Amino acid sequence: MPTVSQNSLFGMGNPLLDISAVVDKDFLDKFDEIVNKSKVEYHAGGSTQNSVKIAQWMIQEPHKVATFFGCIGTDHFGEILKQKAAEAHVDAHYYEQNQEPTGTCAACITGDNRSLVANLAAANCYNKEKHLDIDRNWSLVEKARVYYIAGFFLTVSPDSILKVAKHASDNNKIFGLNLSAPFISQFFKEPLMKVLPYVDIIFGNETEAATFAKEQGFETEDIAEIAHRVQNLPKVNKNRQRIVVFTQGREDTVATVGDKVKMFPVLDIDQNDIVDTNGAGDAFVGGFLSALVQDQPLEECIRAGHYAAHVIIRRSGCTFPEKPDFH
Repeated sequence: MPTVSQNSLFGMGNPLLDISAVVDKDFLDKFDEIVNKSKVEYHAGGSTQNSVKIAQWMIQEPHKVATFFGCIGTDHFGEILKQKAAEAHVDAHYYEQNQEPTGTCAACITGDNRSLVANLAAANCYNKEKHLDIDRNWSLVEKARVYYIAGFFLTVSPDSILKVAKHASDNNKIFGLNLSAPFISQFFKEPLMKVLPYVDIIFGNETEAATFAKEQGFETEDIAEIAHRVQNLPKVNKNRQRIVVFTQGREDTVATVGDKVKMFPVLDIDQNDIVDTNGAGDAFVGGFLSALVQDQPLEECIRAGHYAAHVIIRRSGCTFPEKPDFH
């Protein structure tokens, strides 16, 4: 593998402190006691941060290959989040403000079931002028070669996404975006379509792909055809052909390879080994990015994505063993 330099992967999104606790059923009704009463685990979370964290885990060395920007509060949870990002060897530079508390995603685990409660709070307060535009922060953006932002951030700071995407396009670097959730294609269509001409790699799952197609009036539910149509939407940087990657749970991953659309089978897994599929999409992207930032071909990026997702779904939350076993 070629050696990869620090800060060569850049992510920006909604940082959430993942708080998970094993609780009894009555407990879900009285949520605030969670932190005081239960055995609680904390992780640096939020979709984009999960992906860059997994990319860093797949790469291992050097540390701080991944940079991450997002907004947190000046509070106890913010301090824990900074500590957790540092432990994951991600170079997180948060915009810190005191209007809103640090965003959280609480997972209450009862037996095999998980209830997720996300509160974006501070994550919604990211300010382009006060963070992204500052020279020392922007210089970290310039250092990167691969960029990735989950579509969720379109609800927070579309101007920040556009600035980063244009920089990538103007400098022939790689910019990836995730459709993230059906509501993004439905209710944030305008900012999504504004940034799409600068997107080199678009990720999504089968539901997000179908919703996007419907919103765009594609009049097809065939996922390969949707991938092909998304690839051919207008694109500014003609030096890179857009790549479209749609995962479908346990079904084959669909990706555009050149002008063709190919199917890539996922790794076999016994259904009994699946603990939690919540982090699978973020993990797939993280694995994919780890190979991409090392200049690996598309097939290898997808293989790395499948591996990472395969590891994550066998564990609770978006967590992973100390080292990957990927060759």
